[in-house]
Amino acid sequence: MSTAHPIIGVTGSSGAGTSTAKVVLQRLFGALGLRPAMVEGDAFHAYDRQGNKNAIERSRIRGENFSLFGPAGNHLDRLETLLQQYGDNGTGTVRHYLHTEAEALDAGQAAGTFTPWAPLPSGTDALVYEGLHGGYVGEDANIACHMDLLIGVAPVINLEWIQKVRRDTEERGHRPEDVMQTILRRIPDYVTYITPQFSRTDVNFQRVPLVDTSNPFTVREIPTAEESLVVIHFNENSRLGGNLDELARVIKAAYKSNPHSLVVPGPHMERAMELILAPAIESLTQHRRRLMQGG
Repeated sequence: MSTAHPIIGVTGSSGAGTSTAKVVLQRLFGALGLRPAMVEGDAFHAYDRQGNKNAIERSRIRGENFSLFGPAGNHLDRLETLLQQYGDNGTGTVRHYLHTEAEALDAGQAAGTFTPWAPLPSGTDALVYEGLHGGYVGEDANIACHMDLLIGVAPVINLEWIQKVRRDTEERGHRPEDVMQTILRRIPDYVTYITPQFSRTDVNFQRVPLVDTSNPFTVREIPTAEESLVVIHFNENSRLGGNLDELARVIKAAYKSNPHSLVVPGPHMERAMELILAPAIESLTQHRRRLMQGG
């Protein structure tokens, strides 16, 4: 971890909704007049779209398991190098994965490929990582140890699958049956590499639908915020100083479900994120400012 160049992680599975936390963080940094370096976890996948298909086929022939959830599908060593370098001096090298035809057109490349590696923008105030492995710990890399603040986004699994199917079919042009096969293939790595991360976070946001999602592969509409509750859980060693009683008082219809968890109505999720994360971001950036000024 670094106090001079703070690093904030948002970790969650594919389709979990981590982009909501990313947007909230960008808004909070903007309100403080600060500029974060935004890093996407997809940039550290080991293969482009065609290469990933080839790797999946090779593993199938060998009777092995392979997915982007596991370390074999990613350059986690390179991600750790970036975090270490940024923590040391605020620099590093990144690239972008081009998911859609629109992104690819802007970059002048094919969809499903990576942009060239390039330096991070200079003079940023913090790094925000959003992806699959913000809390990863393994023999090959320890990503979690570089995080000054780690946020988990983990909706109940059926909702996560509904959101993934909807996103991948409508935004990325995949067939529903292919998305379903991807979900099934990734389950072993989901259990082994994704779920343990949520025990290492400072806070988890878990959206729970209040409508029937028993068969996520037949649901056509993502449950709305009004049709959901959000369980906010502070882990035992959380670095956040959230006062759940005060949060329950401020957020309409929120209540504590146990000493470490708060339940809020779905429409208040972003507001709850702001109330919880804003003090931590202000503290990190104020401490950084004092260090940079030699105070």
